[in-house]
Amino acid sequence: MNLSPESRVKKRSSNACQRCRRHKIKCSGSQPCDTCRKRKLNCVIDDRAQKVLVTRGYIEDLQRKVALLERSQELPSPQTFSDDLDRPASRTSTKPLFHLLRSLIVKGDTTGPFEGTEWEQAENDSEMTNPLSTGPSTFMSTGFGRIFYLGTSSNWSFARKVLGMIHEHLYDSPLPTDRRHFDETAYELGWDGLRTSISSEVPMIPTLDFSIYLLNAVKFHVGQLFHVFDEPSFMEGFYAYHENPVHQTTVDPLWYIQYLLLLAFGKAFSVQRGPNRWPAGCELFVKALQLLPDLTHLYQYPMIATEILCCVALYLQSLDFRSSAYGFIGQAVRLSLASGMHTNMPIDHLGGEALQRRRRIWWTVYILDRQMTSLMGLPQSIEDNQIYHELPLFPESPHKVTALSMQIKMCQIIADVNRTVYGVDGRLNRKFLSSTKTALGNTANLDTRLQESHRLEIDESSPNGVSRLSAHLHLLYHQCIVLATRPLLFCFLKMRLQSFDPNAKPFTSSAIVCKLLQVCVESAKQMLSILVILQKQSLLDSFLPFDLESTFVSALVLLLAPFVDPYLLDDSQPWLHKAYDILDEMIYRGNQIAAFRRSDLEQLHDLLRESSGLCDRREEMISHMSLLYSEESHIGDANDLTTADIMAVAESIGSMDVDWMAHAVTENCIW
Repeated sequence: MNLSPESRVKKRSSNACQRCRRHKIKCSGSQPCDTCRKRKLNCVIDDRAQKVLVTRGYIEDLQRKVALLERSQELPSPQTFSDDLDRPASRTSTKPLFHLLRSLIVKGDTTGPFEGTEWEQAENDSEMTNPLSTGPSTFMSTGFGRIFYLGTSSNWSFARKVLGMIHEHLYDSPLPTDRRHFDETAYELGWDGLRTSISSEVPMIPTLDFSIYLLNAVKFHVGQLFHVFDEPSFMEGFYAYHENPVHQTTVDPLWYIQYLLLLAFGKAFSVQRGPNRWPAGCELFVKALQLLPDLTHLYQYPMIATEILCCVALYLQSLDFRSSAYGFIGQAVRLSLASGMHTNMPIDHLGGEALQRRRRIWWTVYILDRQMTSLMGLPQSIEDNQIYHELPLFPESPHKVTALSMQIKMCQIIADVNRTVYGVDGRLNRKFLSSTKTALGNTANLDTRLQESHRLEIDESSPNGVSRLSAHLHLLYHQCIVLATRPLLFCFLKMRLQSFDPNAKPFTSSAIVCKLLQVCVESAKQMLSILVILQKQSLLDSFLPFDLESTFVSALVLLLAPFVDPYLLDDSQPWLHKAYDILDEMIYRGNQIAAFRRSDLEQLHDLLRESSGLCDRREEMISHMSLLYSEESHIGDANDLTTADIMAVAESIGSMDVDWMAHAVTENCIW
């Protein structure tokens, strides 16, 4: 049946004007439309949302044209860039490539804009890896011939690599050996480690009341974080010793070794000593090490033996004997695993007290192993899916359970970062950024719980003191963030050094990568803010390595950030002064390692100043980091870094950003 023209159903116009669309009324599609003409209104037809069908060849031709334009495009002058900062709407023009390529995706076509192009090849290139963890392994020799492996995630190795890279860039020669500070050079133990050279001299043991004072110092500084001795059983031997020393040391030699170690820690915390080659109480530690029996004997007494090995490892780590500390904590791991402490231990076989003690020992071994392994930059030795995750009970201190749980969670994040971001496949494209995104998300998820259980007030005007335990947890939290994002800083540092042309394309063209760098900087500032408060309240720890590591990590980031891009940090000097002031106090209180770390920072500062003049003048450096300072993306000051900020950055990582990362590292040839 033929229908008359009047009876046919008319299709809706595909060119409806904005007013008709807004009011959901029929539009004639003419210009102006019938409705707007009758009402004498301005008729605006926006056809940008109209769907069109084009051929793949047409898209590929456009992509090639965009690539040619991108290569030939000259950067605006510093003045033009400065003017753009005052016009927020114009900032979108700094990334025309992204906007154009996004608009080229055709509905229903699953092929991305980079498929079949050099971007896809860059993404799939096996050479596209984290420069801190791939390629030939990095080694460094001392002046006396000892060779050190520079681990991937190690803070010390990171500083060595940065110093060496900048020095070679400036002088075309390796960093001189006399300007390097190596493992086991800060202190002398006064013993060569050979059993044939053991002295028969018995160290002087403090009196009962002074010993109790030293033990309390150990409980405050170490006992809140780790289990290093079982107080009920230890104190039984303690009083027996002070009644009859010879009998107690003969009957229970392992108890005596543990006592010497605890006294060595107590003196290191309590006896202030200026610069010295031997920390206070070191002679007690060396005697304990000389008396320590072979593993064949230690395996007969797994609980106290593992506690002793943890004490030895932590003490050696505090003296910067990192390799030796790693070896001792490794022995503790093997001993505890062989004793089944990682399993669901039955209470009917062990008893309630022994069960709780074993669990406290196990999680101390676990945490110390994770942290020391990361500081060495080595693969983790314990798989989480093979252990039983039951926590010990602390009836007298319920907050300890939460603190222990938080430490475990953050150590698991550290292990995940080491395995993915710093692993052999830590690719600086999709896998790299997705691993970073996961790490940031997991870390940010802990923030709410951390704030609820161990809130930290770092406002200097607050009348309340800072909890030493809470400060440690928050410092560890921010170290997780820096560890996950620091490879990007190293990547752009390398690009910065290799860019001799002041008119070269900016390095930090991706807004998401910029935000990741900013998160790294903000966490470094947060750590220094916490450390400053600890210093003012006389809670800064000058012996254990944790505060020193946090200071050094923060200062490294804040030194490198403005060199990579001035917009990352307006002025690094106030923050560096804070870091140097903290290090100076540690040096004054006898920490020789702090003196070495300060020297490293000063060397780096000088080299960066020289490199800054050689590579590029600051006023000529054009950066897209200004995107961070727009209203929608500005992160804020050191006190403003929130969970929402970190989660927003993590969630905003998309395919365009990982493609950009792949393209950037390939284009700059940083390998």
